Amino acid sequence: MTLRFALVALLVSAAFAQPNPHPTLAIGSPAPDFALPGVDGRTHALGEYRDSPLLMVMFICNHCPTSQLYEDRYQKLASDYGGKGVAFVAIEPNDPKAVLLSELGYTDVSDSLEEMKIRAGNRRFHFPYLYDGETQAVAQAYGPKATPHVFLFDKERKLRYEGRVDDSQRESLVKTQDARAAIDALLAGKPVAAPSTPAFGCSTKWKSKIDGQVRELQKIEAEPVNVEAITAADLKKLRSNPIGKVLLVNFWATWCGPGLTEFPDLQTTWRMYRRRDFDFVTISTNMPDERAGVLKTLQQQHSTTRNLQFASSDTYAMQAAFDAKWDSGVPFTMLIAPGGKVLYQQQGEVDILALRRIILANLENETYVGHPGYWAKQ
Repeated sequence: MTLRFALVALLVSAAFAQPNPHPTLAIGSPAPDFALPGVDGRTHALGEYRDSPLLMVMFICNHCPTSQLYEDRYQKLASDYGGKGVAFVAIEPNDPKAVLLSELGYTDVSDSLEEMKIRAGNRRFHFPYLYDGETQAVAQAYGPKATPHVFLFDKERKLRYEGRVDDSQRESLVKTQDARAAIDALLAGKPVAAPSTPAFGCSTKWKSKIDGQVRELQKIEAEPVNVEAITAADLKKLRSNPIGKVLLVNFWATWCGPGLTEFPDLQTTWRMYRRRDFDFVTISTNMPDERAGVLKTLQQQHSTTRNLQFASSDTYAMQAAFDAKWDSGVPFTMLIAPGGKVLYQQQGEVDILALRRIILANLENETYVGHPGYWAKQ
């Protein structure tokens, strides 16, 4: 028994002794070079900041709720110290192909360069925002543990501070302004008191995680697709939203081009938020005897939500049962708060980003206090 335990201990020790494949840049190291595409359409390189007395490289991303809650703080740092010659550059290190849909439950977009442009424009970033997800060569050289993770370099571009921006993702609880303290010390010609601090946030999504997205999609495509009939009485109940979750209802038809065009985005939205207090129902307005065609279309779309179809051929009565003011065709989409309050309504194709932001602003607060408030400001 002793020999067995000794062998187990040896195996565990060996596992923990494996070298870190993504080590963090050591204090005192020179800044690794970079030349990366930015959201402004330009390529930005390390050398263009040579005249700045200090350079802060911030590894951030779109999808991470912690990084999102720091966006105002990045902006404030850049505003407060830009006039003192400190340069700020943000780099997105994640490969978007390694980000799972289930990891997008707190965001409107993922981490591609095109989606970075959306976030930077929406939040009015006034610092360069660069994309490293294609090769991750720069992230490999710096070794960010999470987003956010910042690296501060002196005039000679030697690393003098790395780690967190401050000591709490919830700004109201911040007690230690670590990044500010480091900048102030270097500007005053003093050493940084705490040159390394732990970084907290979402882990870097390295290319080694790409297989996870493939497996996730395979599971989604294996889920059953069904369609049920819904009566006028059931539509009235659905409109009142008694389920205690934010409810998205989308009316469509097999013959409606715009409805089919937006269907994939709506399904993706469901898959992003399905682990939160959110539900999504699709309702086909096709005649009851067209069920086979409805089901075939839903299967093609891999619609694994709750799928319903009008149980009556009296389309106008069915529409009125759900909403008396709905007097046009499809697609028709409504987002409903628990208890029936309408949060969003659209006749015609939805603005998917606007819809996602409203969903996020109205989801439960207890899973990440303060996060819905971030989206309410969008």
